[in-house]
Amino acid sequence: MTAQPVRPRVMGIVNVTPDSFSDGGRFFDPAAALDQARRLIDEGADILDIGGESTRPGATPVPAAEEIARVVPLIAAIRAVSDVAISIDTMKPAVARAAVAAGATIWNDVAALRFAPRTSEMGTSEMGAPEVAAELGCEVILMHMLGEPGTMQDDPRYDDVVAEVEAFLLARALTAMAAGVEREKIWLDPGIGFGKTPAHNLALLAALPRFVALGYPVLLGASRKRFIATLDPLGAEPTARLGGSLAAHLHGAAAGVAAVRAHDVRETVQALAVWGAIGGAAQGRPRP
Repeated sequence: MTAQPVRPRVMGIVNVTPDSFSDGGRFFDPAAALDQARRLIDEGADILDIGGESTRPGATPVPAAEEIARVVPLIAAIRAVSDVAISIDTMKPAVARAAVAAGATIWNDVAALRFAPRTSEMGTSEMGAPEVAAELGCEVILMHMLGEPGTMQDDPRYDDVVAEVEAFLLARALTAMAAGVEREKIWLDPGIGFGKTPAHNLALLAALPRFVALGYPVLLGASRKRFIATLDPLGAEPTARLGGSLAAHLHGAAAGVAAVRAHDVRETVQALAVWGAIGGAAQGRPRP
């Protein structure tokens, strides 16, 4: 009998932004953000993913200093009351560095450490993202994104989306390791909804076992994504996509992903608990 995959960890989302696609800036206020973080911990989140810059399609970039001002006080406040794992959702090495100093232990990078270093007026360059990740020594999540948030949904095209995303992620993992990031600290994320059509997203979801077989922990971020609305016209609003989100999470769990990124933490934890109990019963394991 084939063993059931281990239950994935649940990564709860706290967007400290005024323009998130999923919550419309509900947690932009620092007090509201901390309340939400505490709520997600109580609901069973294993990781909190803190973001200070929206990466929704068409999003406008935020200066690093402003992003740091949004996320660092929240990370410090969470760390003061909880030892929950904290990830920083950022493309910028400076933000990652400040977040780790405040208590984050995971860098969740939608750009897969491709943020280009700038050259100062004195001719010196900032350290590149892979080198910063190696210096920080934290876990790093490398995500595939075609283009950048502002343009990624402008007619994305692939010859073979699964093969191209796989090749990209393996190349970025090699780049990270060449810079000194330990292999054991690298995660992969196929980037559902980041420069993909609904058909691309479904192909990547179907291919999750292939990504898991690469030997790196895989993060699945399908929560409230727009492709769900293309399958269910009543899911036009992000908050109306819970059923589709849970279906994707359970599919990811069966494929062996290491974590699912979720807006609806309580419902996701419950769904995974039932999934795990059913799988355990099928294999004759006692219910916990």
